[in-house]
Amino acid sequence: MSMKQIEELVAISRKYGSDSRFVIAGGGNTSYKNADRLWVKASGHAMATITEDGFAVLDRALLNAMGTKEYSDDSALREEQVKNDLAAACITKDRRPSVETSLHNCLESAFVVHTHPTIVNALMCSVNAGALCAEIFPDALYVEYTDPGYTLFKKVHDRIVAYKKEKGCEPAVIFLQNHGVFVGADTPEQVDAIYADIVARLETRIEALPQGSAEPAAFLMDLIPAMRSILSRNGRGLKTLKVTTDALAVETAADAGSFAKVSVPFSPDIIVYCKSEYIYLDAEGAEALVEQAESRIEEYVARRGHTPKVILVKGAGLVAVGDNAKNAQIVTDVFLDAMKIARLAASFGGEHPMEPAWIEFIDNWEVENYRRKVASSSSRGRVEGKTIVVTGAAQGFGEGIARELIREGANIVVADLNDVVGVKTAASFNEIAGANRAIFVKTNVSDVDSVRNLVLTTVLNFGAVDTFVSNAGVARAGDLETLTPETFEFVTKINYHAFFYCSKFASHVMKIQTAHDPEYFADIIQINSKSGLEGSKANYAYAGSKFGGIGLTQSFALELAPFRVKVNAICPGNFLDGPLWSDPEKGLFVQYLNAGKVPGAKTVADVREYYISKVPMRKGCNPSDVTKAILYAIDQTGETGQAIPVTGGQIMLN
Repeated sequence: MSMKQIEELVAISRKYGSDSRFVIAGGGNTSYKNADRLWVKASGHAMATITEDGFAVLDRALLNAMGTKEYSDDSALREEQVKNDLAAACITKDRRPSVETSLHNCLESAFVVHTHPTIVNALMCSVNAGALCAEIFPDALYVEYTDPGYTLFKKVHDRIVAYKKEKGCEPAVIFLQNHGVFVGADTPEQVDAIYADIVARLETRIEALPQGSAEPAAFLMDLIPAMRSILSRNGRGLKTLKVTTDALAVETAADAGSFAKVSVPFSPDIIVYCKSEYIYLDAEGAEALVEQAESRIEEYVARRGHTPKVILVKGAGLVAVGDNAKNAQIVTDVFLDAMKIARLAASFGGEHPMEPAWIEFIDNWEVENYRRKVASSSSRGRVEGKTIVVTGAAQGFGEGIARELIREGANIVVADLNDVVGVKTAASFNEIAGANRAIFVKTNVSDVDSVRNLVLTTVLNFGAVDTFVSNAGVARAGDLETLTPETFEFVTKINYHAFFYCSKFASHVMKIQTAHDPEYFADIIQINSKSGLEGSKANYAYAGSKFGGIGLTQSFALELAPFRVKVNAICPGNFLDGPLWSDPEKGLFVQYLNAGKVPGAKTVADVREYYISKVPMRKGCNPSDVTKAILYAIDQTGETGQAIPVTGGQIMLN
C-alpha cells in the first residue's frame, strides 16, 4: 500500500469515526485492500483518532481460503478454528483484527467503510426492514440478522457470490438487519457519494426528532447520589453516573409504554456497551424513587451478577451508569442512539429489537467480551473514580491542585468565575485524563444560588460529590488606616461566607451518599493558610477570614462526623511562584511592598527574600505539596476537624 493510500484510509476512517451520525462509541470499522494484503482496523482503536499503526495487516490468500473451507459443526469449536485461522492470516501479530475482517475481505472494492448510522439502523431495526430496503435500495444486498462471526461471514460470502452470478457485479452496499451497513468502492470519494445517497433517500421518509432539554427535576439532587452509593457499595467499585434530560430522553421515560420501546436492545453494540436489560423507575417523589431504585438495583445485581448500565427515570430522563466517566459517556451516547432508532423506526412500521437467542449469543460471545474489556479501561490513582470539586481552579493554586488530582484518577469539576480561562483549564485536564474527566462550571462562590447550581451540575455529570475542595480565596493587604470596609467585606465574603455556602450544599449530597453505603466516607476540605494559624501584619482581613475558616472547619466536623463526612483544613505556606504572589500588578509581593509590610524592603525581590528567609526549608509551598496533604486527608478515616500545616516548618503546631 502506498503512502497516498495509507493517508486516504486514515482520513476516511477519521471522517466517519468522528461523525456521530455514523459512528457511536467507536463502533464500525474500515479497510483497504490490494490483491495480496488487507489493512483493517484493529480492535481497541477508535476510527476517529486512528493512525497507520491502528490497522492490522492480513494475508488475503489465507483469508480467501476461509470462504470455502469446511469447519466443525460444533459452534464453539468452529469459532475457535476461525479465530485461529484469522490469527494465522494476520501479519501484524501485535494487533487483533476487527471482528468483521472476513466481511471486509468478501468485497473486492479497495475501500470498505462499515458503520452503524442512526438513520440506517432506524430502517434496519424496523419491522419492515427487508421489504422497505428492497423498495428504497433495489441494488443493495440485504442480509437478515445472523449471529456475528463465521456464521455471518459465510452467509454474506455466499450471498455476494449469488449476487455476482445474478447481476454480474458485486454489491456496493450491504445492509445487515439489526446491525448496520457496509459500503465498498475503489476511492474514498465514491464511498462518500454512496453514503450521501443512502442518507438522502432515508431522510425523506423520517420525522424530526424532539429537540431541546428539560429543566432537571428537583428530586435528582436527592435521588442520584443515593443511586450512586447503592450501585457502588458491597465492593462493586465507585460508579460514575451521568444524567441526560434532553427532550427525547424525558419522552422515552415518560411512562412504561414508552420505556418498552427501548427495553430490548436493537443491535450487538448496544449490548456490548449498555448490557441487554435496563431498569425503569416511576415512583412519585424522591424518597419513593430511592426506595424503588434500591429494590430494583439489588434484585438486578442478584439475578444478573453485575450492575445495570441504563436506568430510565420518569420525569427525569436517562441515567447512564459507568465504571468510570469515559464509560458513562459511552453508555449515554449509545443509549441515546437507541432512543433515536426507536423513535425513527416508527417511520418504517415500528421498532424491531433483537430476539432473545440473538441477545444470548452476543452476551456470551468471546469477541464481544474482548470488546467490553477494551471499552472498560480505567485510570489508576489514589482517588480513582472519585469526583472532586475544586473552587478557584481555573488558575493558580487551585489549578495546580486540580491538575495533580486528575492525574490521580479523579473526576474534576473546575469551579471558577473566570469562564474563559476555566474552559481552557478543563480542556487541558482532559488531555491528560485517562478514563476520568474534567468539566468547567462557572461559579461565584459568594452567591448561594451559584454554589447550589455547582453541586447540582456535579451530581448530574458524575453522580456524586466525593470531595469538595474549597480553594477559592482572595487577599487584600492594608493597614487599619487604609483598608476600606468594602474591601474587608469583600475578602470576608469570599474566604469565609463562601466556605459556609459550599459546605452547606456539598454536605447535603454527601450525607445522602453515606446513608446508603456504610463503608463510604466523604470529605470537605478548605484550603486555608498559615495565616489561619498565626496573625498577619497589615493583612488582617485575610488572616481573620482564615482564622474563621478553621473555626468553621472544626464546627462542621463535629456536626458531620456522625454522617462519616470528614471536614479538614489544609494550611499552606506561601505559594511564591503563583499569581497570587507573583502577579506584577496585583500580586502580594507588590501589595506588601506598597503597604510597607516588610521593613526596609525597596524592591519586590527584597520582599520575596524576606518571606523565603522565614521558612526553615527555604522553599515556597506549591500545589504538589498541598495535594499530598489533601490525599492524606481523603485516605485516612481517623481525623476530622484538623488544620494541617504545609509550611516548610514556618508554622509548627504546639
